[in-house]
Amino acid sequence: MAGLQKILITVLVLVLILLALVFSLNNQMAVSLNFLLFETQPHGVAVWIIMSFVIGALVGVLIALLATFRTSVSRRTLKKRLERAEHALEKSRAQNDRAI
Repeated sequence: MAGLQKILITVLVLVLILLALVFSLNNQMAVSLNFLLFETQPHGVAVWIIMSFVIGALVGVLIALLATFRTSVSRRTLKKRLERAEHALEKSRAQNDRAI
């Protein structure tokens, strides 16, 4: 089953690369982007679109990693608090057992 999954992922990646290649070959008109006071060198439309897709994917992965890290830190903190509370509860139960 794992071998089939690897094959499907490989085929999907190859299809995406092929689509990007066909897209870039069909959209080669040079365009420069203007940002307020900054103007870029002219590149093909496909280059700008593919670059924006890649940058967006990288930003998405970075945000997901930050969220995962934050959740991990929060989980560790809560686990330590739970362990302290359980230890205090055991200590309290032991004292109550001695009192009875």
